Amino acid sequence: MRVPRLVGLMAVDARETAQAWGLFLSAPDRPDFRHTVVDYVVRQYPKPGAEVPRDSLVYVWFDFGEGEGGGGVREPRIPRPPGGGMQRELDEPGDPFAVAGFSSP
Repeated sequence: MRVPRLVGLMAVDARETAQAWGLFLSAPDRPDFRHTVVDYVVRQYPKPGAEVPRDSLVYVWFDFGEGEGGGGVREPRIPRPPGGGMQRELDEPGDPFAVAGFSSP
């Protein structure tokens, strides 16, 4: 039998899908997996489409591992951007139709 795609499913849906296919699920990152309902599967092993015997164990994860994505870098990085706002105040813009060296009557 082929392993179904469980990535993207909520925990409750992943359990029901695996049961319908005759597979067992294990979640190494969730000791309370039986009570997990609305978290989404982000990884699975074996991958979808892999051939396995009936009653096989499929591992699912609900959190990304170290360096596998997620929310990105959260600590400040060096060099920091310069502080303050504008470094100098610009002159007020003049009349855009004025010609240098010529005054209007």
